[in-house]
Amino acid sequence: MDARVTLAALLQMKRDGQKIVGVVAYDYQMAQIVDRAGIDIVSVGDSVGMNLWGHRSELEVTLDQMVLACQAVRRGVRRALVSCDFPFGPLQEGAESAVRAAVRLVKEGGADLVKLDGASGFPEGVRAIVRAGIPVWAQFGVTPHTAMRFGGMAKAGPDLATEMKDELVAEARLLEEAGASLLDFTNSGPVAGAEAVGAVNIPVIGGLGGGPWLDGRVRAAFAAVGYLASAIDDTATERYANVARTTMDALQTFAEDVRAARQIRGAGARTVTT
Repeated sequence: MDARVTLAALLQMKRDGQKIVGVVAYDYQMAQIVDRAGIDIVSVGDSVGMNLWGHRSELEVTLDQMVLACQAVRRGVRRALVSCDFPFGPLQEGAESAVRAAVRLVKEGGADLVKLDGASGFPEGVRAIVRAGIPVWAQFGVTPHTAMRFGGMAKAGPDLATEMKDELVAEARLLEEAGASLLDFTNSGPVAGAEAVGAVNIPVIGGLGGGPWLDGRVRAAFAAVGYLASAIDDTATERYANVARTTMDALQTFAEDVRAARQIRGAGARTVTT
C-alpha cells in the first residue's frame, strides 16, 4: 500500500507543481474505489443530502447525518485524507458551536480535517477550530450570495471572479492567516484563481468553475462516473462513464430474465450433483 497522504505532502505537491486530486464520496463502497484509484483527498460533502437522500436542499442536512456519512467513508479509506463538510448551522452560530461540531466530525466521524463553506465570512470560527487542533479546508469564492452583491446570478462565475479579483485574493490571504490548511476556491476562473494560488502558501483547490490554474481539482464521484439518475438522459455533461445508463440496462435485463423464468446464478453458487 502507498504511504498515507498527509497535509505536509499536499503542501509539497503545491511547491513541486504537482496537481492535487480530490473526489467527493458519500458511502463505504465508493470510498474504497476512490481510495484504490489513488485520489489524494476524499471529501464527504453535504451534497449527500440531495444526491443520495433526495433532500430538496443542502440546508436540510444535519450534523448527525454528516457524522454518519463520514463514518461510512472513513471505513473505506486507507490512504487518502478524509475531509468532512460542516452542515449549515454550526459555523454560523459562533466559534464555540463550530468547535463542538468539528470535534464530533473528527472524533465520531473519523475525519482528518473539516471543510467549511463560506469560511471567509467566519474567520474567527476558522481560528477557533484550528486552535482546537483540527485542520480546516476553507471554502470561499463566487457563490449565489456573492453574485447578488454584484448584480445578481446572471453575473456569477469566472467573469465575476475576475471583477472581484482583489477582494477574493484578500479573502484567500485572510483564511491562510486564520490557519486554514487548504482552500476551496469556488468559480475561480483563470485570472482570480491564478492570483490566489500565487498569493498564498497553502494549496488552493477548486471544483465548480475551477481549472488547471489551481493547485488541484475536486469533483463528485457520482458526477464523474455518471451515477446520478439524471445521467441517463443528460448527454451534455462531460463525464468519464455513464454508470446510471449501464445500471438501468443491467436491471432491465435482470427483469427480463426473471420474467422469462431463466435461472440466475449468484455469487458463491455451485452446481449440486447426485
